[in-house]
Amino acid sequence: MFITGPQVIKTVSGEQVDHESLGGALRHNTTSGVANFMANNDSDALDMVRELFSFLPSNYRDKPPQVSCDDDPERIEMKLRDVIPGNPKKPYNMKDIIKTVLDNNYFFEVHKRYAQNMITGFGRLAGMPVGVVANNPRFLAGCLDIDASMKCARFVRTCDAFNIPLVTF
Repeated sequence: MFITGPQVIKTVSGEQVDHESLGGALRHNTTSGVANFMANNDSDALDMVRELFSFLPSNYRDKPPQVSCDDDPERIEMKLRDVIPGNPKKPYNMKDIIKTVLDNNYFFEVHKRYAQNMITGFGRLAGMPVGVVANNPRFLAGCLDIDASMKCARFVRTCDAFNIPLVTF
């Protein structure tokens, strides 16, 4: 997906680009932020769509779909004590914290490759879908920039439209 093709770019600027680097799936997942997901094949894409829909109600009037949960909501996760390093200048993996808190340690990330200093996605708490928003210290020290802010705002609006509560880290 692009506004002008490789031939026009070559004619105007002399630069040689191919279709994929100009407007392919990877470009829109990493640079433009237009795409939320990237699949290896059709089957992969359908699996992602099914997984995404498992967190969303059929429409904005319905409640988000609850599933049964084996995790004890009162559990104490000792590994959370070791995730953040003693040195505040060392980055840590925020996804480890997110997964540990969510049911069955499962997190469905949205916009995984775009604005990686912000993490957005879905999980469940006590079987209920929740949206997760977190700064990611592994990229740009988790500082917000325009892309991360837009990514977060879009995700929060989606959760709001479907009455999905947010968990913020």
